[in-house]
Amino acid sequence: MTDIEIAQSCSMQPIAEIAAKAEIENKYLEMYGQYKAKINNQLLKDLENKPDGKLILVTAITPTPAGEGKTTTSIGLADALSSLGKKTIAALREPSLGPVFGLKGGAAGGGYAQVVPMEDINLHFTGDFHAISAACNLLSAMIDNHLQQGNALNIDPRRITFKRVVDMNDRALREIIIGLGGKANGIVRQAGFEITVASEVMAVLCLAEDLQDLKSRLGKIIIGYTYDNKEVTAAQLKANGAMTVLLKDAIKPNLVQTLEGTPVIIHGGPFANIAHGCNSVIATKTALKLADYTVTEAGFAADLGAEKFFDIKCRSAGLKPDAVVLVATVRALKFHGGIKKDELSKKNLIALEKGLPNLLAHLNNIRNVYHLPVVVAINAFKDDSPEEIQFIIDKCQQLNTRVVLSDVWANGSKGGLDLAEEVIKLCQQDNNFAFLYDCQETVENKLNALCQKIYHGDKVLYSDEAKKQLKQIKENGYDNLPICIAKTQYSLSDNPKLLAAPTGFSITVKNFKVSAGAGFIVAYCGDIMTMPGLPKVPAAENIDIDTEGRIMGLF
Repeated sequence: MTDIEIAQSCSMQPIAEIAAKAEIENKYLEMYGQYKAKINNQLLKDLENKPDGKLILVTAITPTPAGEGKTTTSIGLADALSSLGKKTIAALREPSLGPVFGLKGGAAGGGYAQVVPMEDINLHFTGDFHAISAACNLLSAMIDNHLQQGNALNIDPRRITFKRVVDMNDRALREIIIGLGGKANGIVRQAGFEITVASEVMAVLCLAEDLQDLKSRLGKIIIGYTYDNKEVTAAQLKANGAMTVLLKDAIKPNLVQTLEGTPVIIHGGPFANIAHGCNSVIATKTALKLADYTVTEAGFAADLGAEKFFDIKCRSAGLKPDAVVLVATVRALKFHGGIKKDELSKKNLIALEKGLPNLLAHLNNIRNVYHLPVVVAINAFKDDSPEEIQFIIDKCQQLNTRVVLSDVWANGSKGGLDLAEEVIKLCQQDNNFAFLYDCQETVENKLNALCQKIYHGDKVLYSDEAKKQLKQIKENGYDNLPICIAKTQYSLSDNPKLLAAPTGFSITVKNFKVSAGAGFIVAYCGDIMTMPGLPKVPAAENIDIDTEGRIMGLF
């Protein structure tokens, strides 16, 4: 059966029963039908003095078209921990409509390790992303209205950095001209759209501690610059109050369930290749107060999502991880070894050995840079040969690394019991978690640390435009913020064609952007776009609905 057929065949429990498992009283629930609910943020305040449970991060090797199954592994691990009698909650991100209808598909797991209702989660869910889009576009409307009404703040229309958003892959909106059609239609200027999940408002929502912090952060968003080179913020436009009103429900985490009835909190969804790639601080902290074990994930590979989880989210929220699961597949490692996608089902130990350094590079970073205990989870596919699986196991064991075969896609919690037992052991160890860099270091030093210690490159180069922007960042006092690198997810470098574990390369920063509300500096490297496009054959072509309202083709 397909993922959606498996999800549709399951029998879901009423969400109130899932809440009871997590010991969430009804007074904290805001129901969205029978199987979804929002959790009032008062719950987190009321649990303030309760000790936190264990925090487990699931990350992965560098992604390939073969797929790695990070979300599937996260869900299967949560189910396996629950089946072992551990009070467990998974804290995950919400899917974006762009990938759902584009190339990547949904993000609710797969096989027998899924979050349900899968269709709702992958589509409009509880409307959080629509609210974020509305808040972004309200600010954009207020910017252009300010220009139209006399421009009292002296904003330079050529230097407006804040963009409108839509939660869809639409390349035609990357660069546009607005205000055409005469004086009544506003000031003519060049503008553009980002996908909602790349917006600073999404990052702000995910890093905010509460409603007041959300309002404060929104007010700090830099929308552009004046003719005399001074920054202009959303607060100066008096927009952050109304934006917060639009987000008053979106800031509340969403409660759903796995196929096996494990509670799952899903909230927020920034991309990790163009944003910080983690679910909300509020969701993670709520799960930590409710559960003995919280399983969370960060987008794409450990050089992107995990690095930003550690250096941005954990730093901002005061979190300390207890263990890391590094997901790898035989297929993906063979792809890194130079094998084409249509040949990956064939046994090839030579290609596997060539691709294995990618796994080892990420493993080294987690163990020796962040000093965290880690287990490698080999996500099983039906075409994997026993020899290939054993090859990975042997290599990991030679490095004194825990490694297990995970088969949660096919077998749900039963396929993740070995992984769960290893995670429990890891969480009992003390660790010396440390950040990659001190924020008080220079921007250049922080970027050098990322390039050399995480990507294993040689040096960082800067475009002339980036040099000018960096000078202004320092003059305005933002150089003590953490760095959020926007780069390709397909390589440890900023060149998607460099597979496995390249060395001897440089990364090039083309532009900087200060996300003052989110609290980090974005460094754009390589050919990275904040508005993706649809592929030649988008997933949307195969999505349909029958006369009874049954959705087909989602994956």
